[in-house]
Order: sequence, then structure tokens, then C-alpha cells
Amino acid sequence: MSIALPVLLKQAREQLGQLTGLEVASTVSLHKEEAGWCLQAEVVEKRSLPDSQDILATYEVLLDDVGNVQNFARIGMRRRMDVVAAVGAESGS
Repeated sequence: MSIALPVLLKQAREQLGQLTGLEVASTVSLHKEEAGWCLQAEVVEKRSLPDSQDILATYEVLLDDVGNVQNFARIGMRRRMDVVAAVGAESGS
């Protein structure tokens, strides 16, 4: 039986929050892989004033076909105000 994408996403975000003890701020990507699903999400690692100085971390979460977390890892960090160029984006002239 397959799981609906919104249900999978909600379940994955909740599990990541429970595992890290951090607030999941946004979903970066979710895609199907051979062994299940791969989610990338940003979490708030440290709140600051102003909030543009919050530290956000990107986590990659591997899920089985029914949405259970198999493993996760922090793969990057940035300040909320920092702009991150999209993968494959061309620089303008």
C-alpha cells in the first residue's frame, strides 16, 4: 500500500522534530529513491533577534516506503538572511 505524499511529508517532519528537538521551518525537497524517500528540510538551530540572524540547518532524512525515518544527517547550516543559490543556477552578467 502506498502512502499519500502530504501524509508522508507531515510524518517525516514530525519525526525529524522529535529526533532533533528542533522546529522544522521548511521543506526543501522530497523525492523517491530506490530504497524509499529522501527529504531535505530546514530546522531552526538557534533563534536570534532579529530573526534574520536565526541559524538554520538543512537536514537530509531517509525514509522507508511507509514514512519511517531510517537515518538522518545535518548537511549544512546558514543564517536565515543568507541567500542560497539554487543548484544549477547560472550567475548573471
